[in-house]
Amino acid sequence: MNKHILAFSSLAFASALAFSSAPAFAQNAAMMQARSACQADVKALCPNVSPGGGRIMECLKSQGDKVSSGCRAALTSAAHAQPH
Repeated sequence: MNKHILAFSSLAFASALAFSSAPAFAQNAAMMQARSACQADVKALCPNVSPGGGRIMECLKSQGDKVSSGCRAALTSAAHAQPH
């Protein structure tokens, strides 16, 4: 009987871990997509901005209509993937 309880507990833990990490995976995937989609924009519009602390995001925001539509769409998707 103890083997069954241990097996069930392990399965329950693994399931909970898998479901709890799904939003984090979506968030990371959206951020990776945004980085890829915005790479040319960052090089062209923010060449002297050091990464970290949100500086690149602020630079892209300050560039307004100069940011490509693909980058803008990827950033919007990444923002929606963030936990609220």
